[in-house]
Amino acid sequence: NRRAPSTQPFFLWLTPHVPHNGGPRDDDDPRGVGTTRPPARYKDRFATLPLPMPPSFNEADVSDKPVGIRNRAPLTDEQIAGLREAHQQALEADLGVDDMVAAVIARLRAAGELANTLLMFTSDNGFFYGEHRVLQGKVLVYEPSIRVPLLVRGPGIPKGLHLKQLVGNIDFAPTIMDAAHAHAGLTMDGRSLFPLFRQPGTEWGRDLVIENGPSGGRRGRGGAQQFSAVRTPQYLYALYANGERELYDLVRDPYELQSRHDDPAYAEIEKKLALRLAALRNCAGAACSQP
Repeated sequence: NRRAPSTQPFFLWLTPHVPHNGGPRDDDDPRGVGTTRPPARYKDRFATLPLPMPPSFNEADVSDKPVGIRNRAPLTDEQIAGLREAHQQALEADLGVDDMVAAVIARLRAAGELANTLLMFTSDNGFFYGEHRVLQGKVLVYEPSIRVPLLVRGPGIPKGLHLKQLVGNIDFAPTIMDAAHAHAGLTMDGRSLFPLFRQPGTEWGRDLVIENGPSGGRRGRGGAQQFSAVRTPQYLYALYANGERELYDLVRDPYELQSRHDDPAYAEIEKKLALRLAALRNCAGAACSQP
């Protein structure tokens, strides 16, 4: 209300806590599984919804995985039942987030600014619900953890456009700066997404670095090991601090069921990906977008 009447661009960063786990817990919440509390108006809205179980769910053979996964026991029936309820509650809580987004849109429309506002909807991380035997958590290298939604609306963005190019959170700031016609005072490693909106067929040929630092093993972080990884349109290659490696061909194995790091057929590919990772780990600015 204060900023909209101004002729200068305004910026709002709105971060709800849900659907993160957290109290207060209800008496009937499952034991040993983190839950969230949905708004009362949405309680039990998804009570009959089944838990998604992709091929990676409660993975049977984890012998190709790093020690942090190999040491995990298969999920029990009680844990799976708890996950189902936790997943339902998270979706019910997200309905409250939907209401919040609708309220923001309504306020922008009432202020006459909706058509002149860039809106970006995303998340800080993905989340596990039993994939690869991970009961719950994040900060692991696998797709359920590193993939997040990204919905963008605003001037210069075609309606209904669905892009599949690799982008990352390093691209958010350059996109916002571009929309505001501003100039960054710091070196930015990402790129504005507006060129992709204008020419959707463009392929940058860029790979993305995924990292988990030394703090990843602290409580609440799932006991994840420190790693650096490179994600390309086809491959994921990870190098762990203890020397372990993973390599997945995501075209042939989208659920990351079989690491190919010891497969002779992938030896040359792994060598190239290791060099690529070494080049990108400490990149800055334009060097991070070299194809």
